[in-house]
Amino acid sequence: MPFLAADVGGTFARVALMRMSHDAECGVEVLAYRKLACAAFEGLAELLRSFVDSVAQTPVRHCVLACAGHVKGDEVLNDNSPWPIRLAPLRQALMLEDVAVLNDFEALGYAFDNRSASSSRLLCGPDIRPDGSILVIGPGTGLGAAVRLPASAGGGVLATEAGQMDFAPHSIREREVLAHLMPEGGYLAYERIVSGPGLLTLYGVLCALRGETPRLATPEEVTAAAAAWRDGQAVEAVQLFCASLGSFAGSLAMTFMSTGGVHLAGGFLHSMFTSLQRSAFEERFLHGRSVRALLSRIPVWVTEHGRQGVLGAARWYLAGAARRAS
Repeated sequence: MPFLAADVGGTFARVALMRMSHDAECGVEVLAYRKLACAAFEGLAELLRSFVDSVAQTPVRHCVLACAGHVKGDEVLNDNSPWPIRLAPLRQALMLEDVAVLNDFEALGYAFDNRSASSSRLLCGPDIRPDGSILVIGPGTGLGAAVRLPASAGGGVLATEAGQMDFAPHSIREREVLAHLMPEGGYLAYERIVSGPGLLTLYGVLCALRGETPRLATPEEVTAAAAAWRDGQAVEAVQLFCASLGSFAGSLAMTFMSTGGVHLAGGFLHSMFTSLQRSAFEERFLHGRSVRALLSRIPVWVTEHGRQGVLGAARWYLAGAARRAS
């Protein structure tokens, strides 16, 4: 029976019509797939209805959503969502029998395993496929992270809100950035720095510290200007971004003993691969930790996750359906 799977981000929603398949490698078959801009729709119901009307020949009664944030009652809570996501109105509008929801990076965790590394680009660490827990991190509209446990520990996925951890500056320049953003002190989440909007924030702060007016208006403009060395503040912003991402990834890899590797997911990072290679990412991933020898044996890959979010959501949904049926 076909069902909907949607990976809903702050900017784009990736939607697929899927069904169980014992022949497909991941256990599901993709019947149709679209990447849709959230801003083009008034709400999630309109977005999903547009997709269903364009691809489905029979009514679709089941849906799984991978969304940033967490579910409280009948609502998905996420400050970065383009519109409110409420499950009861969604079921009613699309005449769905059920809507299941999981965290977007939890879904990625179910998609990534050691085989996934074959389609990824190695950033640092050894080119091996070790066993152990796998850490998935992705800066986008926010900063997501999840951990896939090894089969020996049940193979489940731990969703996190690690992007809300306190940003910890490591350099004088980073302290200046923190002081500019929080002049009275207090809490600053990592995702205020390590995300698409965070990169733009870094660029704006660096311009302000030099008494200059920002010329670039989007994260894409900042990364492009940095890659072409057209703007000194853009170059420094990307360098600080990559270094901070390294610290964040190293801390999480140490916390969760992610000996199975680290996946840096998303098109945003995929387009920055050369900048990441040239940056202090690896130095900060390893820097100043008593477990440096352990971290140096962890491979770090950069992956364009593409359909992985909907595939992971579908695998989670079907596994839950199988448990309910047994």
